[in-house]
Amino acid sequence: MNQTSPRLSPSTASASAAVRPPRVAVIAASWHADIVTAGTDAIRAEFARRRWPADAIDLFHVPGAFEIPLHAMRLARAGRHDAVIACALVVNGGIYRHEFVASAVIDGLMRVQLDTDVPVFSAVLTPRDFHAHEEHQDFFRQHFVKKGAEVAQACLETLEALTALPQAA
Repeated sequence: MNQTSPRLSPSTASASAAVRPPRVAVIAASWHADIVTAGTDAIRAEFARRRWPADAIDLFHVPGAFEIPLHAMRLARAGRHDAVIACALVVNGGIYRHEFVASAVIDGLMRVQLDTDVPVFSAVLTPRDFHAHEEHQDFFRQHFVKKGAEVAQACLETLEALTALPQAA
């Protein structure tokens, strides 16, 4: 990884004031903010449930999902964060553009991860059918709660697993 401090669990990190706890950047798209916010709230809640310091999580907002990979790249290259989580809802607007956007975002996030050696996680969801009525909005809001918790768990488990691997020279 490109950070100078070792990754530790929050309990281990608190034992040594000289070592900072791992930091996580969460990048959230503003489109469908009412739904995406359910995911970012769930991410924070899962970190809190695992006793992760709230100040070790930084939330960044971008206009839409397409802007997430560039922000992720800059955050990863800056070396301040040990992981990046992307959160967005890419919906079918009836012109097939959503498929291209979703593909570009996911490909971009993978590229960031591989180019920077900083793990990147995706809660960028692309429902096959989404209609802006209350039933779909409620369904996807609840789905984002589940996916937010899952992506937070994956992030924490990956950070822990990476501590056992040798670092690149």
